Amino acid sequence: MAESMTVHGDVELLARAGHLFSSVREEFVCAARDLDTWPRPAARQVARSRVRDSGATRVRKLLSPAALADEGGRAHLNELAARGARVRIAASGLPHETIIIDRRWAILAGADAPGGRAYTVTHAPTLVGGVHALFEAAWEAATDLASFLRGDQPQLDAGSRTVLRALGSGATDEAAARELGMSLRTYRRRVAELLDALDAGSRFQAGVRAGELGLSG
Repeated sequence: MAESMTVHGDVELLARAGHLFSSVREEFVCAARDLDTWPRPAARQVARSRVRDSGATRVRKLLSPAALADEGGRAHLNELAARGARVRIAASGLPHETIIIDRRWAILAGADAPGGRAYTVTHAPTLVGGVHALFEAAWEAATDLASFLRGDQPQLDAGSRTVLRALGSGATDEAAARELGMSLRTYRRRVAELLDALDAGSRFQAGVRAGELGLSG
């Protein structure tokens, strides 16, 4: 295989570089914004199975808080941790997926595109080393999954999420209160409670924080 190559879409990635997922001997590390970075679930499952059966002695997963937005994601990550994988959650959103295999290979995902994402697969030592150094820096700044789940993820009830969506819509307080069937005073109180729950100093900051944690929408 060439020192670096670009492939397009999950199918081509597995066809041309899928053997790398089975070749892990020491460590498999992955940084991703969420658990659905592979558009094709079948491809995602194939990659997971190959890594699981490869004999890797260490698996590390670094994810954005958005990966914990639903119960299914939390259950999957807890299962990984129970199997021995080390899982950490970054303080904010991560860009596109990055995979490093035995510090010898790196797979870098591009932006989402209508025809499927492009992936760069490389074993150029300088590039792999640089990507690994960036991963280590992000890993050291991240929080262990269990610790994050114990207290860092704000718990928003259905009412708070409704107010959050209203804030994101750009509607005036008066219009949002009418839409939600609240008095203006009650709506503003709920907004203040939401800002406090998100540890945000402004409505804009609350929106950013909610996005980082995968709580918006």
